[in-house]
Amino acid sequence: MERDGLRPIFCLRTEELIAPVVTGMGYELVDLQVSNRGGLLRLFIDKPGGIGLEDCAAVSRQLTRVLEVEGVEYDRLEVSSPGLDRPLRKARDFARFAGQKADVRMRTADASGRRRFVGVLRGENEGRVSLELDGQTVALAIEDIDRARLVPEL
Repeated sequence: MERDGLRPIFCLRTEELIAPVVTGMGYELVDLQVSNRGGLLRLFIDKPGGIGLEDCAAVSRQLTRVLEVEGVEYDRLEVSSPGLDRPLRKARDFARFAGQKADVRMRTADASGRRRFVGVLRGENEGRVSLELDGQTVALAIEDIDRARLVPEL
């Protein structure tokens, strides 16, 4: 969704329209992806207890109406659950999933040249994510995280 630290205006406007609709229906908007110059809108929703096909269909129906009324042009709308390898985007995500394993990739390398960290989330405090790996805890600045996902443990 981001390129060189900038989010496209189309994506920001679309997210401003979509987020209140999704939250108003009782869901969390986990992620929104726009590709093909806005032709594909892909969003991931969640709620306590998980997401089913009926949830995705209900959100899709509602958003189709809202996007039409608002004049947002797109070719395809996809609504799904975030999956087992859920992306972590917001500070509250890192706190909520404390105790679970995560794969975090940074925009810039640390002093040792490392950009990828895989370990157990220990929470978030003042804009920094605590991640335990190899018996040590590292603090990573949220604004420097390129992407982060939960690592499914099957």
